[in-house]
Amino acid sequence: MAAIELHNVEVQAFLAEIDKCEGDVFLVTDEGNRLNLKSKLCQLIGLTQLIEGGKISNAHIECQKPEDESKLFRFNIFGASAEEAEEEKKDEAEEEVKDEDKKDE
Repeated sequence: MAAIELHNVEVQAFLAEIDKCEGDVFLVTDEGNRLNLKSKLCQLIGLTQLIEGGKISNAHIECQKPEDESKLFRFNIFGASAEEAEEEKKDEAEEEVKDEDKKDE
């Protein structure tokens, strides 16, 4: 398992993304503690120690499944889930088509 380092992540969106993961997702502390973030209790314990001003300031995450790792890596970079990003692109493309149709009229 590779570790993902998170910076300035919005907590609620991050937890929603973890809920979408199929395998276990672990928060690994500098002391070597491993908290399973699929557990709501562990979320409370682990994240309250890392939160500064409503955002996660710095954390290392390990995922049991590679596809979950990819999902959280994309979330870390883009700030949205892949599904949300695809929906936004689709909506933008539909708007462009509508705009072109209006121009043709």
